[in-house]
Amino acid sequence: MRLLSVTTIVIGAALALSGCSKFQAPTADKKISALNVIDASNLNDIMLTVADPNEAVTYFQKALEKEPDRIEFKRGLAQSLVRAKRASEAVLVYADIMKSGEASNEDRVNYADALIRTNEWALAEKQLNDTPPTYETYKRYRLEAMIADSHKKWKKADAFYETAAGLTTNPAPVLNNWGYSKLTRGDYKAAEKLFLEAITYDPKMFTAKNNLVMARAAQGKYTLPVIRMTQEERAKLLYSIAVLAMKNGDDDVARGLLQQAIDTHPRYFANAVRTLEALNQRAGI
Repeated sequence: MRLLSVTTIVIGAALALSGCSKFQAPTADKKISALNVIDASNLNDIMLTVADPNEAVTYFQKALEKEPDRIEFKRGLAQSLVRAKRASEAVLVYADIMKSGEASNEDRVNYADALIRTNEWALAEKQLNDTPPTYETYKRYRLEAMIADSHKKWKKADAFYETAAGLTTNPAPVLNNWGYSKLTRGDYKAAEKLFLEAITYDPKMFTAKNNLVMARAAQGKYTLPVIRMTQEERAKLLYSIAVLAMKNGDDDVARGLLQQAIDTHPRYFANAVRTLEALNQRAGI
């Protein structure tokens, strides 16, 4: 009797396990499917951040060949094309996204960015105007500032640059843009201050360093600022100052700066050698 009870329990347990197996199979499939979606999403993020831009373009193109209506693949392709400096191609993809009925405010702003990169300022402005004012992001305000700059609406541009700088933890790019705006207006002291601020946030930003020496040279300051720089950067910056000194008619200063550039990094700086030779020939030296 006891044996029968054990047998009954074993058979019952087996049936129960069999029933659980049948019941849980769909759940397991769903979990696997969910994991695949997560993996795909992670891969998309990797392609949009750390992957080589052209490899990312290929990845999203192949993904769209299999699933041509997937909006996230279209977004990924457009963003990757911008990263790969293929903005004219990105514009076409963004135009398709806008027609899909699935476009977001972020898509519209990214479309405006691509349009600016292809010098389509009027179309970019329209996209920003069509974006609700409640959509407030760093990128949106940076682009708004650039649009205002293009119309020489300086107060408006300054307000947008300031807002954009406050919406990001790395304001170096927008501070550099703002500084360049001030530089083009002839406000060299304000430009110098903004470029210095940009460099404090990103000490490796050579564009801001070069713009900084341009702002200083425009004020007659032909010395290097006290900032972190490599030897190659030092040579290039000295060259930039020398060129501006030449434009200002200060040939003797330029000559000295060019020689410093050559002495600083002769292997990488043939331009300085050629410019100095031309300057000496013009002076009959």
